[in-house]
Amino acid sequence: MGVPLNQAARVGAYVVRQHLAGRKRYPLVLMLEPLFRCNLACSGCGKIDYPAPILNQRLSVAQCLEAAEECGAPVVAIAGGEPLLHKEMPEIVRGLLARRKFVYLCTNALLLEKKLDQYTPHRDFCWDIHLDGDRAMHDAAVSQEGVFDRAVAAITAAKARGFRVAINCTLFEGALPERVARFFDEAMALGIDGIMTSPGYAYERAPDQAHFLNRRKTKELFRDILRRGRGRGWKFNQSPLFMDFLAGNQAYHCTPWGKPTRNVFGWQRPCYLLGEGYAKSFAELMEDTDWDRYGTGNYEKCADCMVHSGYEATAVVDAVKHPFKIAAVALRGPRTEGKMAPEIALDGQRPAEYVFSRHVAEKMEELAHAKPAGGMADAAD
Repeated sequence: MGVPLNQAARVGAYVVRQHLAGRKRYPLVLMLEPLFRCNLACSGCGKIDYPAPILNQRLSVAQCLEAAEECGAPVVAIAGGEPLLHKEMPEIVRGLLARRKFVYLCTNALLLEKKLDQYTPHRDFCWDIHLDGDRAMHDAAVSQEGVFDRAVAAITAAKARGFRVAINCTLFEGALPERVARFFDEAMALGIDGIMTSPGYAYERAPDQAHFLNRRKTKELFRDILRRGRGRGWKFNQSPLFMDFLAGNQAYHCTPWGKPTRNVFGWQRPCYLLGEGYAKSFAELMEDTDWDRYGTGNYEKCADCMVHSGYEATAVVDAVKHPFKIAAVALRGPRTEGKMAPEIALDGQRPAEYVFSRHVAEKMEELAHAKPAGGMADAAD
């Protein structure tokens, strides 16, 4: 099991409290994006396609900590962009840990060895290193040679310092199950504490549109991978029920409010993957978003999505409601044979709306009329 017991217990207790309070919608993980700028340009990424004035924006330490307080989720995943480009990132992490948040700092690891001295190992802190397969797979995914080796060196250095380290492995069309299985073996041999894996989301702005998986192919791929994983000691930093979902055995619907996103635009509607509007506060996001307009079966852009940012929260809530169900899956592993759970019908979904350009134009207009302030913090190297 890749999820620490203290995290599982605290998150479980948090979910129980929400249910006892009668809350229908509540967050589990704050997806915090303090900046969009990155030192890579991955072909499957839809997060960095912004004009320079937007890429130069940073959330301040105060804004990041305010978002965590406002949201109240027990876990904070710091993403981007590349978070280590933010010079105040160590202070942000310390502030979140002081507020008893579990912190996952997502990074491509290119700056990690240089920055390690700025961080201290903590039971509630984990490096989450982007590693999309073996050397050839990963370097192709990030569109740059040598990145895999630098990431592996950073993992080794971080583990030697006593940090918890997980990897984040996104899979695309063309991934070979046996090759992915070998990579998972190699990753565990590095001493990592867990693997977070998911199919890639078909970002409309990603340069590579040819290699995103549809839902049927996702399920077949993960069944093939997980079948090979029996007895090999893989530790997934995810709910066993989410892994069972990826293998086609759970008829889950998306929980987009489970992982709300705060970035330089504001609180992103409806989720980490789709930016189709922005709220000024977390309360506004939760109360004024028409959640029924999104999710597989409701919206064309969500048709093939099986990503953890939408479905992990569904699995976690299901686990708390049905402890014997998750115990059974945890013991036997996801089922990799037999009939799959029914798929969500798409005949009633609304067509995609393309609003990215409008939001960018609005933000550029806002920046053009804003007074110079601390939001334009320098990038680190």
